[in-house]
Amino acid sequence: MIAELGFDGKQGNKQNPPKHHIGYCLASRKDGARTVNPAPIFAEERKDKILSILEKQLKVTVPELSRIFGVSEVTIRKDLKTLENAGTLKRTHGGAISIHGTRFELSTREKVVKNHEQKARIGKYAASLVTEGDSVILDSGTTTLEIARNLSDKKNVTVVVNDLNIASALEPVHGVDVIVLGGTLRKGVASLVGPITEDALGRFYVDKLFLATNGIDVDRGVTTPDVIHAETKRKMTHVARQVIVVADSTKIGKASFVSVAPLSRVDMIITDDGARAESIREFEDRGVRVVIV
Repeated sequence: MIAELGFDGKQGNKQNPPKHHIGYCLASRKDGARTVNPAPIFAEERKDKILSILEKQLKVTVPELSRIFGVSEVTIRKDLKTLENAGTLKRTHGGAISIHGTRFELSTREKVVKNHEQKARIGKYAASLVTEGDSVILDSGTTTLEIARNLSDKKNVTVVVNDLNIASALEPVHGVDVIVLGGTLRKGVASLVGPITEDALGRFYVDKLFLATNGIDVDRGVTTPDVIHAETKRKMTHVARQVIVVADSTKIGKASFVSVAPLSRVDMIITDDGARAESIREFEDRGVRVVIV
C-alpha cells in the first residue's frame, strides 16, 4: 500500500487527513513488476493529469487511475467528484467520461493558457523552418499564434492569415508582409472562415502551411469540430506545397467531428514529448515525419 503523506511526512487517515497530500506514481518494469516512482505528484497536479488522460481516451476507470497514480480508489473517487463538481467531467459507475464530445471546442481565451509551454516550444521550432523568401499560411489557432510570435527576426517573408490575433501579432514585424483573408468571423476564436475565405485562398500557392488541429490520428487524419472551419482548412491544404501540422500531444491520436485532410496529405507533424511513442511510430510508418520538441 502506498500512503498519502502531508508535507510534514506524517501519514494521513480518515480522521486527520493531510492538508496537502501527495500521491506517488507506479512505474512498470520490463518483468511486469511495479515500482514506486519517487517523484511526488500533488493532488491538484493529479487532477490535471486525469483530465489530460480523458482528453486522449474519453473515458477512464477508477482502478485504472488508482494504478497509474499509486493512490487508493477512495482518493480517485474523491478526485472525480471534485472534478465533476467543477464541471470538467461526468462520473459514471466505476469511472468517468469526458464531457467534451467530438464537436466541443474551447474559446481562444481558454486555449491560450492550455498547454502553453508545449505550444511555445512547438511555435519556436516551427518558426525556425521559415526562411527568407518564403510564403506561408498560418492557420487560425493558439499554436500558430506562437509561430507568429517567433517570426520577428525574419526577412522578406509573406504570411497569409485567417486569424485576427495572429494578424495583430505580426503587424509590427517589418520583415513580414501580412495578407489577411476576408470571410465570416467565428466569434470566440477570432478566425475568418467560409466561402469568401476559401475564394481568397484559391488565389494563392504557398511554400508552407502550418495547420492547427483539434485532433490527428492515422485513420481519420486531421480533424476539427466545426464543419465550416473544416472546409477552410481543407482549402488551405490544397494551396500549399508542404503541409506541416502543429499540435500539442493532447491532440495526437485524437479524432474530432469533421475530417479536414487524410494523413497522406500531411508532410510533417510537430508535437511535444508528451505524445505516446506508439502513436508516433504509427505516423512514421505511414511516411509522415514527426518532430518532437
